[in-house]
Amino acid sequence: MIITQIEPQVNHKLRISTKDGRTGLFDVLPYLNSEAFVDLQDNDNFIKIRNGKYFIEWDCGSDLSADTIESEWKVI
Repeated sequence: MIITQIEPQVNHKLRISTKDGRTGLFDVLPYLNSEAFVDLQDNDNFIKIRNGKYFIEWDCGSDLSADTIESEWKVI
């Protein structure tokens, strides 16, 4: 999966579009109690996201691979 666009949504969800034309929602909320993602509880940190095409990364250093996203997202 190659990520083309990421849009932070309310309730710690991400709207993600891919090169092959799919769009889906990924819920980051279940990850927020993990030490690696705790900074994303602050919405100001959550919205500071970068697209690495095969992963997404936040300014605070948290990241998710496209494989993880693809295995758990809801295609819309």
